[in-house]
Amino acid sequence: MIRLKRCVALGAALVAASSLAQPPLPQIALQPVVTGLTRPVALAVAPNRPDWLFLVEQGGRIRVFDGSALRPTPFLDLSERVSCCGERGLLGLAFHPQYGENGFFFVNYTDTAGNTVVARYRVSADPARADPASATVLLTLPQPFGNHNGGQLAFGPDGYLYIGTGDGGSGGDPLNNGQRLDTLLGKLLRIDVNTTPYGIPPDNPFRRVPGARPEIWAYGLRNPWRFSFDRATGDLYIADVGQNRWEEVNLQPAGSPGGQNYGWRVMEGRHCFTPPEGCAQEGLVLPILEYDHTQGCSITGGYVYRGRAIPGLEGVYLYGDFCSGRIWGAWNKDGRWHNALLLETDLAISAFGEDAQGEVYVLDYASGTVYRIAPGGS
Repeated sequence: MIRLKRCVALGAALVAASSLAQPPLPQIALQPVVTGLTRPVALAVAPNRPDWLFLVEQGGRIRVFDGSALRPTPFLDLSERVSCCGERGLLGLAFHPQYGENGFFFVNYTDTAGNTVVARYRVSADPARADPASATVLLTLPQPFGNHNGGQLAFGPDGYLYIGTGDGGSGGDPLNNGQRLDTLLGKLLRIDVNTTPYGIPPDNPFRRVPGARPEIWAYGLRNPWRFSFDRATGDLYIADVGQNRWEEVNLQPAGSPGGQNYGWRVMEGRHCFTPPEGCAQEGLVLPILEYDHTQGCSITGGYVYRGRAIPGLEGVYLYGDFCSGRIWGAWNKDGRWHNALLLETDLAISAFGEDAQGEVYVLDYASGTVYRIAPGGS
């Protein structure tokens, strides 16, 4: 995910199977909502607190914006357990679909030994405070290098928890983790958290494959820093951070089985990587969108817009780039993907967020500000 070196955005066109929007998408603006955060990297909403925004700071704290102010006391402070920063830290947060009844939520962080931990916590009697003693560790993933930790957590429409894991780091996936099924690195995992510590859903594709990890839902990923489900359709969008040339978005339509191989390290985007020419592409699922490094250097996946403030964005997938600060909109029409550059910004876009009403937010890693995407001027 986070590459701290800012890139210079040049004027080349977005590279994808695309065309300009006809008619054009509406203009957008960014409305500041929360300030005063330190390295924000994720936003989540609890099912029983639709007006609150839970904001993840990479250093280990989860903060609460209660609709009027940022509360001074963290919801949860894991600073002593978390190794930060670069591409490490507290990286993901997801609330159980029955959070209002069971109080469970899940975090993804890098521990002080440099390994990825997925853990469950419970809220305390105070809805603005979690119980720090309630931790149950679900998974610990040894990390061979210090980068490509993934970090996203999200519950799917099926009620299972999805976990994005990077390929373990370094460069070029030297251990070939993306293509190996005996490791959880370079994958999208899918687990049932309604058993302790977790169960394997009966239709996970590798559940009965000898030598494969049964938690795997999809593979061939480099660093799926941010992915999301379309709340209206259930389609899954996976934004995978590229190596040195191509950033990509992969799509898994709702209802399709798992087992997809999204190509890394054979492919970077739609292009051969290992080997650089003549790579075997049979069985690989290629991205629906890609862009080269004249447009940015680290994709930040967003959400399909389902809010009411900007009707012209209905059904448009919003995403951006951490390095260039650009925000794009993409949509499918007549079987083709179309793109439009919606906004040029100077933000270090670390994440997007979605609230209970379907409005979409942008998190600026550098300034610690959360913006709501709003209608633009004429």
